[in-house]
Amino acid sequence: MSVSMMKALNQSLRDALTEDEKVILLGEDIGTLGGVFRITDGLKAEFGEHRVVDTPLAESGIVGSAIGLAYRGYRPVVEIQFDGFTYPAFDQLVSQLAKMHFRSRGRVKMPVTVRIPYGGGIGSPEHHSESPEAYFSHTAGLRVFAPSSVEDAYVMLRQAIACDDPVIFFEPKRRYHEKADIELKTPERTASPKAKVLHQGQDVTVVGYGPTVYTLKDAVLAAEDEGVSLEVIDLRCLDPLDMDTIAESVKHTGRLVVVHEASRTSGIGAEICAQITETCFDYLEHAPLRVTGFDIPYPPSRLESHHLPDLDKVMHAVDTVMRRDETHSGGAK
Repeated sequence: MSVSMMKALNQSLRDALTEDEKVILLGEDIGTLGGVFRITDGLKAEFGEHRVVDTPLAESGIVGSAIGLAYRGYRPVVEIQFDGFTYPAFDQLVSQLAKMHFRSRGRVKMPVTVRIPYGGGIGSPEHHSESPEAYFSHTAGLRVFAPSSVEDAYVMLRQAIACDDPVIFFEPKRRYHEKADIELKTPERTASPKAKVLHQGQDVTVVGYGPTVYTLKDAVLAAEDEGVSLEVIDLRCLDPLDMDTIAESVKHTGRLVVVHEASRTSGIGAEICAQITETCFDYLEHAPLRVTGFDIPYPPSRLESHHLPDLDKVMHAVDTVMRRDETHSGGAK
């Protein structure tokens, strides 16, 4: 069955609502309108306004209400319309949601899922095209999921909703219309998905997540034309990071390139490169490199193609790590 990521997410929510009456959806325009991206289309009519709740335009209030519902035994699923709209709820997310379980010495569980469409490439301005994942992966007490494929979108959202810990669930909105022939099955319950090796290779490990994974798949073909074999890893979960899978790969390739849309400084890529340098130093043939967005506010839409990682930037980094005698100037960024 050919299914889009939008449809997969919609079906994931529908199945969760069907199987557990404690699951409740909250968000701006998610009921009658079906959400700005129509991810919740039809769910209010099927499950009623008490389980698919149209909220005021108040992200702090939405997340605060979800925390209160979790206290009462519910499993709230919050939709934030766009990545940049997360910030009004930042205090609730990092000061309350992330810390409640620890603060109560384990007596209070916070099974809250916060869905956030993120990333660029859709021609939208700042607040609509950002990648704020590092804020949340840096925050103890939160799990951070970032699917890249249609199948993972369905499976990982089900896993997030079933998890007793709060999960920030980043959806690559540039890929909402991507389709795949899959069968949507009830997933095994797991706290956090592991990274997945999408393509085995011998020369360079390239790591990405969310919207950049498709670029890495294109890089495999481009590299093959140059006689270079890439091993592609989809992180899937940004916190906790599955460093074992990355390290195992780097130990046989000796080279690492990490790709993400978010800013370079203090990003997910920086953490991965630091950990690999610490644990795999003797295996490295070249310093790990990052291919990222620039350290700037998100640019106007007509300039975003210069800002976002693309095939040329990824291949430049691959070429650099393959040539040990050349000094990398940071241009891969």
